[in-house]
Amino acid sequence: MTTRLTPDELRTLFLFEALDDDQLALLAEKGEVEHRDAGTVVYAEGEPATCFFVLLNGTVAMSRRVHGDEVEVNRTEQRGVYGGATQAYIGERVAQTYLNTLRAITESEFFVLPADDIAEAVRAWFPMAIHLLEGLFFGMRATQTIVGERERLLALGSLSAGLTHELNNPAAAAVRATSTLRERVSGMRQKLAMIADGRLDGSQLHDLVGLQDEAVKRAATAPALSAMATSDAEDAIADWLDDHDIAGSWDLAATLVAGAVDVEWLDEIAGAVGVDNLEAAVRWLGYTIDTELLMGEIEDSVTRISGLVAAAKQYSQLDRAPYQTVDVHDLLGATLTMMQAKIPKGVRIVKEYDRTLPQIPAYAAELNQVWTNLIDNALGAMGGSGTLTVRTGREDDRLTVEISDTGGGIPPEIRPRIFEPFFTTKPVGEGTGLGLDISYRIVVNKHHGDIRVESEPGSTTFRVYLPIDDQDRP
Repeated sequence: MTTRLTPDELRTLFLFEALDDDQLALLAEKGEVEHRDAGTVVYAEGEPATCFFVLLNGTVAMSRRVHGDEVEVNRTEQRGVYGGATQAYIGERVAQTYLNTLRAITESEFFVLPADDIAEAVRAWFPMAIHLLEGLFFGMRATQTIVGERERLLALGSLSAGLTHELNNPAAAAVRATSTLRERVSGMRQKLAMIADGRLDGSQLHDLVGLQDEAVKRAATAPALSAMATSDAEDAIADWLDDHDIAGSWDLAATLVAGAVDVEWLDEIAGAVGVDNLEAAVRWLGYTIDTELLMGEIEDSVTRISGLVAAAKQYSQLDRAPYQTVDVHDLLGATLTMMQAKIPKGVRIVKEYDRTLPQIPAYAAELNQVWTNLIDNALGAMGGSGTLTVRTGREDDRLTVEISDTGGGIPPEIRPRIFEPFFTTKPVGEGTGLGLDISYRIVVNKHHGDIRVESEPGSTTFRVYLPIDDQDRP
């Protein structure tokens, strides 16, 4: 037997209290009362939204599905609360599915209206309100898309500027080293001509070439010295050079010490070439060491440039499929490299990686955007000094990535709102309020993962959970 409510009974529900008699009569005719036993599902997230439910009595719980787990978001026994087909008035322009799951915790009764009937009634009775709601719904969605794209472009522009700066340093160093190298090679040719003009016999020249080979090896393996040890070594070399009447001892001493030359080795050179050719031989070996050091500097600079280009490719993923199997550590490394110019000198970076973690299926470029947003927020929270910790691990069948900072923390009163679109604590014009919203949608909606935050003064951690297998691939 179908049970219905009278118009007067409907008027006791806060949702319908302002309707007139005819409107209440129509709803009373279209709707009916339904009973649900304790523990049953009233409607399930993702199923077609066919009905609109209003609680008459009992206790219900609303939940959302996150990585296959049901996460309860609300529990209430307030009479008149509603759920179900709440977007029916928009029609087919959006997918009409239940946005959450509703369960009866105790025996419960509902006033139930078919989605089509509630949609038709709302559109007919409140045309102006519908226009406003539609404008708000679609306008906010469009704004969110546009501002989100704008934020991504701004982030990319900022990272590109940083990358340009990072590339310029090793490139400029390579150019300087190449210019100096050209001068040293020219000087080496001149000294070699002086040495080899017949004043050295074959045995001496052979010994000198052997010393040159040793000089190259010394320069390649020269140990790093402290400032005090370097100064002492340069003093000893300069004194030896002065004692042997070799001009420009201080400039030459710095090069020789950088190439791990000591006084004993200089004595060996003197014995090999004799007094008359000593200065030319020492300068020739100095040019050899300087040349080797310069080539090492060029190699380091080019390697640095190559690494930055590789990081940029890893970060942008421009030459790769959107959905692929990736090592999350490669993504984190690329992001940190791209953000290097934004990291203040007072911030210490700590990496605690679990290298045993498997590769995971993911939208790599979008995960890089998540890391960028979380790291950027962490840097902003620390105000130029502190410790940024990037940690990876595993929790059951999920991989975890943690971004922690030692900033002031997130006040408890705003913590529930940090993932809301357009919510920001930054001054006007400095933040769109979409960074965490975008990160949430990438992690939760696109990867079927989860993102959580723990915060107290001096310690804030954002923890991202990602599925290790691709059973939840969108």
